[in-house]
Amino acid sequence: MTRAHTTTARFTVAGWDEKVVVDIDGDGREINGVTYPTRGFSRADVRYAYSGAIEGSSVLAYLISYRPGVAPVTGFEQFTGSIDGHDGSLVLQHVGEHDAEAVRATLHVVEGLGTGGLEGLRGEATINLAGHSDDGYEITLSYDL
Repeated sequence: MTRAHTTTARFTVAGWDEKVVVDIDGDGREINGVTYPTRGFSRADVRYAYSGAIEGSSVLAYLISYRPGVAPVTGFEQFTGSIDGHDGSLVLQHVGEHDAEAVRATLHVVEGLGTGGLEGLRGEATINLAGHSDDGYEITLSYDL
């Protein structure tokens, strides 16, 4: 679908708290104090900080599956701030996948959960996070308002 507006911004991880929900084989490994199951899933409570044409912060609840190769990831994120000068909040549904190298996802604006100047925003964003970045990651949002 073609949208009337496209904007890009950057976001950084302001907080990440991940805990295993299910470790199918009981042989998860610990990296930097976080345990990752070989097969199973975890929940990550995340905070992002946005800058640029999208300015604000968000809270996100991820469910992350783990298996060899590519595995699905999903979550809901509430963003509060401004998008191209429109102030308010909205909720994004994350639908994607990850492997040992990257996370790729499409974020869909959940209709009916926006407030203020973002209440009527409809659209989707894409992210592709490869490796660790101290200066953040790019997000591209296509939307109608």
